[in-house]
Amino acid sequence: MGALLIFECYNDDRSLRKGRLFLAKKYIGYVGTYTRQASEGIYRFVLDAEAGTLGEVEVAAKVGSPTYITISEDKRYLYSVAQQEKSGGVAAYALDAETGELTFIDRQVQEGAPPCHLDVKGTVLVTGNYHQGTVDLYKVNENGGVAPASFVSQHHGTGPHERQEKPHVHYTAPTPDGKYIVVADLGTDEVVTYKVENDALEKVSTLNVEASSGPRHIAFHPNGKQAYLLTELRSEVVVLDYDEAQGSFTAKQYIRAIHADFNETNDASAIHISPDGRFVYTGNRGHNSIAVFSVDEATGELTFVEHTPTGGEWPRDFVLDPSGNFIVCANQHTNNLVLFARNQETGKLTQLESEVEVPEGVCVKFL
Repeated sequence: MGALLIFECYNDDRSLRKGRLFLAKKYIGYVGTYTRQASEGIYRFVLDAEAGTLGEVEVAAKVGSPTYITISEDKRYLYSVAQQEKSGGVAAYALDAETGELTFIDRQVQEGAPPCHLDVKGTVLVTGNYHQGTVDLYKVNENGGVAPASFVSQHHGTGPHERQEKPHVHYTAPTPDGKYIVVADLGTDEVVTYKVENDALEKVSTLNVEASSGPRHIAFHPNGKQAYLLTELRSEVVVLDYDEAQGSFTAKQYIRAIHADFNETNDASAIHISPDGRFVYTGNRGHNSIAVFSVDEATGELTFVEHTPTGGEWPRDFVLDPSGNFIVCANQHTNNLVLFARNQETGKLTQLESEVEVPEGVCVKFL
């Protein structure tokens, strides 16, 4: 299924060329979940972009608490967090881009809590473990499977917040240029950059953000010059300048993702940027909203636009569809996916009358 472009050319004696372009406006999406209650693992759904509806929800793979998932750049493989009894790690699946079917390849698990985040680029896969405060480096095999972890980096330190009693690695991903691994540590208020050398991680830079921030997730601007760090504990976005030569970051702006007069508990969740780099979106658990920010083209700094209610409770993640016209939000506590139309000129969101049930949704990705 997915977005399919077909171009056919015909030649006659006069070398006249005629072309026909067809666009299949259906996109396959996946949801990673907790399996603490009703969920069975990874779920698959379909967005009909022409009708503006979600549907065709089904279990794509049965695996223990696949709380975060990622898809390889060539769209051939899907990787997920995996929990197996008292062990945790990663699972690998072959992905059929036409049908969305997942075929299990292998898993790598070890005793202890599973990671909370993972990402892949080429043959490098990295995971971040919130409970253990570690970054684990894996190599992807030729068949898409994952070899045992080749290196584990143990973080150290604390922060002043009651939830910062030890390191809590929450985000681990290759930088877009592929030169480094960038890590957000909620427990130590740090953004750490590593480079991969001989199947090991070597630290090259550390950015200390404001105390009690709780770094959670990072989204890079398409220009590769800025990145946007979402802090869970202070519900702020930190605008970062990225130095590709040094692998370092510099903080240039802190901007709130919720109003200052909101006095209830709020844990910021996900952050994503539009494909054209004009708008940044963040999720608010507690406030139950998606915050919209416009991006200054010259500086990369943000201006708040609006909040949009998420149509459920505890929006753990959301994703922009491949066309950029929609956002799909996963509300963990109300077990629903909710569809929003996105105005590409203003960045604003409008909830549509389409939602589907997916239990314990944590992470959403499109094929």
